[in-house]
Amino acid sequence: MSANKTKVAVISGFLMLTSVCAAAPDDTGKREYLNNCAVCHGETGKGDGPYAGIIDTRVPDITMLQKANAGVFPYDRVYQMIDGRLDVRAHGSRDMPIWGNEYNAKAAEYYSDYIRQYNAEGFVRGKVLALINHVYSLQQQ
Repeated sequence: MSANKTKVAVISGFLMLTSVCAAAPDDTGKREYLNNCAVCHGETGKGDGPYAGIIDTRVPDITMLQKANAGVFPYDRVYQMIDGRLDVRAHGSRDMPIWGNEYNAKAAEYYSDYIRQYNAEGFVRGKVLALINHVYSLQQQ
């Protein structure tokens, strides 16, 4: 992707996130979390969701991410886990990351007019950023 296309995608994602957050400050990220993450991580992020005992992987307590990183929230690592760049077995393979594909499919379905004019990348980034913001809000000091 060229530098200009990257800048446009980042700006589009930021503008979309800004407009989404202006309409509902925390609702988007919380809704994404409840729809996609709480089944394993639990509503409060403690790793106690209904699937936690079913899958063969220990579900981490994501409320302690900041504390486990010397008080710094590991934003980039969380982003990479959500978008599929880090190989997290329970999230699916890097060849087919669950949430990246899910967001792209939703973008194509719900925002077809917007995407024809721009692209799905801004939509996907906006969803991921909103989700990360909610995960950040779950952090315990």
